[in-house]
Amino acid sequence: MELIRVRSERRDDLEAINTIHEMSFPTTVEAQIVNQLRQSGHLSVSLVAELTGTVVGHIAFSPVNTVHGDVGAGLGPLAVWDPYRRQGVGAQLVNEGLAACTRTGFGWAVVLGEPNYYSRFGFRSGKAFGLHDEFGGGDAFQVIELVAGALPSGAGRVQYSPEFYDAK
Repeated sequence: MELIRVRSERRDDLEAINTIHEMSFPTTVEAQIVNQLRQSGHLSVSLVAELTGTVVGHIAFSPVNTVHGDVGAGLGPLAVWDPYRRQGVGAQLVNEGLAACTRTGFGWAVVLGEPNYYSRFGFRSGKAFGLHDEFGGGDAFQVIELVAGALPSGAGRVQYSPEFYDAK
């Protein structure tokens, strides 16, 4: 496969981003969440994977917080255009997205996703750190410390941006 370039989203990427999310999930909810996060200013990190000028993947990060006011980054949604799945595009987006979150000032991040997939990036069970989500994600709710000592261990519930609750 040709070289994938990961970069920050641009205005002219928005239609492609929307289409990739709509094609990657059973409903349009994820695409709506990304659009609402962008409109509200809560899309902290938004990266696209580009191949020869075509956007083939997207990852979003938005603020999450604990009841104690600790702020981290929430990964999601992540989507890759079907012909480019299982070729490392998603992994490249996750790795570069986590690095961008660190540069942006986030010390920790969470994800609600497949543990077997996200554990290879260093994500671990939120329960092991006394953290849980409001969606009942159980083992799918995972955390990663991006800056040593930043993870708010034992802080309880982690709340996502309101856009995750408003999208239908």
